[in-house]
Amino acid sequence: MLPKEGSLLRIFIGESDRHGEQPLYEWLVLQAREQGLAGATVLRGIMGFGPQSRIHTMKILRLSQDLPIIVEIVDTEEKLEGFLELVKSEIRDGLVTLERAHVQLYRSQPPTS
Repeated sequence: MLPKEGSLLRIFIGESDRHGEQPLYEWLVLQAREQGLAGATVLRGIMGFGPQSRIHTMKILRLSQDLPIIVEIVDTEEKLEGFLELVKSEIRDGLVTLERAHVQLYRSQPPTS
């Protein structure tokens, strides 16, 4: 169960960010799953910039190998803060936000045959 008043953790990183040989976004999602968090999604941006103001885009003339990535994770604030303590040392470049989320629906139906 997830309480109606949950939280949303957003981790803004680059597509080329790594944890060893593995993409950082993939490692973050796997860590979230290991910690038993409610859910995680990875979004790939088509354009953005960060603290260095360098533009990252999918445009043909400026094809970037480092497109913006957002990892969104939903759970309680306490669990997300604990998770962040475990992973924040691996986020070398990026932005992390934590905000309230009003959970409207969180369920899983058994697969139909």
